[in-house]
Amino acid sequence: MKAMLDLVARHKGGQACGIYSVCSAHPLVIEATFVHALQAGVPVTLIEATCNQVNQDGGYTGMTPESFRMFVYAIADKVGLARERILLGGDHLGPNPWTALSAEEAMKKADVLIEQYVAAGFRKIHADCSMSCADDPVPLPEDTIARRAARLIRIAEATQARVGGEPCVYVIGTEVPVPGGAAEDLPELEVTTPEAALATIEAHRAIFSAEGLADAWPRVIGAVVQPGVEFDHHKVIDYDRARAVKLSAALDAQPHIVFEAHSTDYQTPKALKQLVEDHFAILKVGPGVTFALREAFWALDAIEREWVGEDKASRFRHIAIERMKADPRNWAKYYHATGADLQFDLQYSLSDRIRYYWPDAQITAAQETMFDNLTNNPPPLALISQYLPEAYAAIRNAGLTPTPAHLVIAHIGATLEAYRAACTPEPEYAYA
Repeated sequence: MKAMLDLVARHKGGQACGIYSVCSAHPLVIEATFVHALQAGVPVTLIEATCNQVNQDGGYTGMTPESFRMFVYAIADKVGLARERILLGGDHLGPNPWTALSAEEAMKKADVLIEQYVAAGFRKIHADCSMSCADDPVPLPEDTIARRAARLIRIAEATQARVGGEPCVYVIGTEVPVPGGAAEDLPELEVTTPEAALATIEAHRAIFSAEGLADAWPRVIGAVVQPGVEFDHHKVIDYDRARAVKLSAALDAQPHIVFEAHSTDYQTPKALKQLVEDHFAILKVGPGVTFALREAFWALDAIEREWVGEDKASRFRHIAIERMKADPRNWAKYYHATGADLQFDLQYSLSDRIRYYWPDAQITAAQETMFDNLTNNPPPLALISQYLPEAYAAIRNAGLTPTPAHLVIAHIGATLEAYRAACTPEPEYAYA
């Protein structure tokens, strides 16, 4: 992972540079990420999978680490992005999918998980053992978290030595609340204290040294903390750099570690830029890009109904909502409203639980019908501009045919552009 090590070195050397990580398994989101990277000249693109999305049991995507890698590479080949420009990462790798088991049983599953990720070519590894298992105290002691992380990183190191390729880089720590957006209304968030951040780093460093992992410690490039950013169903807590000044300065004495900021979805471009400048050099985005995907789908549904008529339309939006209601397991413990309020949350919650339903066979069939209708009956530019103005402008500027897929990809690209701009240092101008 020379690219990540070089990035961190540049950042620690004073450049306000960073990298954004796209955590999604939807093919149009991945394609949009790669198309945007080509158009914007992004040198390397970081795609990550979580332990719940992708694992040895298939996760909720049905993919193992190896099949996810080939899925990502197939999309890269399709759009013409060199595989060498793609970095693969594993997020929250640890016992999280198996916390109903005893700690040792869950960690044995995590051992297999980490081995499969590294064997498949994932080289940015977030070792997260912060969650309590069935026979654990709540919360887990810092020492226990660090020892379990070291156990996984030892497996990662051994696997990389066996299969070859670049050495892994590692991220430690976790954020609060849980990944993927809060399930309830949020009070004001507590920013991680400098003391807590440094204690996490020091606990891991000491245990790495004690357990023969000193050679791996310089490749620990990131620590996950809470910079004071989060979102729930209806609101976003924006970054307030004044509240994070002390946390930001805590890394001054750490020569190879930056902060990794999770749940940066829906932050403003200004806030994203400030995060990178304040040493949160790795920005994670997931629901933010799938929310943009849903926006584009809903816009296409409106265009289709207006252009081809209700009698010929796919009823894509209606079918998606009905399928969510018929199978509530992916949202029932998160959405507690009823009636019209529930109807709203199913579609528009910022936690975007609808993203779990796009692979549903009925929804996929309706999407194909909608795309076919709009491909065979191209809507006028005025209608596209009405419902997807940013995508319309991007497609026009690029000279592309406004196909449904191009429009979706362009709309997602607008969200990604804010991340690219945040991670790119401002140019230095020389004055005579």
